[in-house]
Amino acid sequence: MTVSVATVPLDTHHFLRQRKPFWNVAAMAYTLAGYTGGIALLLATNLGLNALGVLVLTHSLVLSAYLAHEFMHGTIFQQRLWNAVGGNVVLWLNGGCYCNFDELSRLHIAHHVDRVDFCRFDLPAFLNAMPALLRKVVLGLEWLYIPALAFLVRWRMMTAPFWHPERRDARLRAAFMLIVRGSLFALLGYYSLKALALYGLAYMGMLTVLRFVDAFQHTYEVFPIGTPLPKRDRAHEQANTFSNLVSQRYPWLNLLLLNFGYHNAHHELMKCPWYSLPELDSALFKDQDTHYMPLSRLLGNYHRFRVSRIFSGQGTAVNAEGKQTLETFYGGIEVSFLVLPF
Repeated sequence: MTVSVATVPLDTHHFLRQRKPFWNVAAMAYTLAGYTGGIALLLATNLGLNALGVLVLTHSLVLSAYLAHEFMHGTIFQQRLWNAVGGNVVLWLNGGCYCNFDELSRLHIAHHVDRVDFCRFDLPAFLNAMPALLRKVVLGLEWLYIPALAFLVRWRMMTAPFWHPERRDARLRAAFMLIVRGSLFALLGYYSLKALALYGLAYMGMLTVLRFVDAFQHTYEVFPIGTPLPKRDRAHEQANTFSNLVSQRYPWLNLLLLNFGYHNAHHELMKCPWYSLPELDSALFKDQDTHYMPLSRLLGNYHRFRVSRIFSGQGTAVNAEGKQTLETFYGGIEVSFLVLPF
């Protein structure tokens, strides 16, 4: 498939110069307030407030992830130092802090520049090498929508400094993070086991949202880090990138995910701030719809292939004639800008 972009020269400077600090302040304030307020609601005795707390905390964790993405692209502040500071703050909220911000940024920008996805180990082979009973437990949890593989990948990332030679220099940082964050969660559990359990539920909600969105945005090849990469051009990038919007009819709903669903526009101009992506998308892809993925179908695919995609690969979304073939779009698994794969 070829996704053509606007033939009229695009004024990229318009999108790069356009700054709306109020939008950034509002997003960051909501995220921080939602995180602290959500935890406070988890500690309430009222079950209705607890349920509200789970929703608010889940959404704030999701937004912290997408704000981290914006900081990686340097769209919040003009100085890299302040983007790094902000990035480390939101990574602390969503648990991506076990790797430093610069490491995650470099890997994510490489995803844009090299137009591929990266891995360090073969997840299907890793699962197949597990004892049969343990593998069945992991796959059973995935069938139940419990993101066991997401926790596995993050646990490997958190502990990699203690067993991976390349991560040896990060041992002190990892130990500090594990002790401090572990102590805070232990304190929350000491005060209220219910609140700790509900925090875990909210965190699983965040992982599920991020996994769903990430699963259907690319059909890139996946390469081990450090291996020679093929040359991929802009046409290949757009042909293997898809925009999974919350809603095309009601664009304001896409703000729930900081417009992250406008993924083709983001890949066309990765320094474009999140609040300008709808305008950029309209300028680039007017009267085109091949790369827009319908949410209802994607939800069905996420359910249908929730276990089989682990072993089948991401599949194909468009056939040779350029038509969507979503019945073969299985989706990716454990591709995240919050994780360094080890």
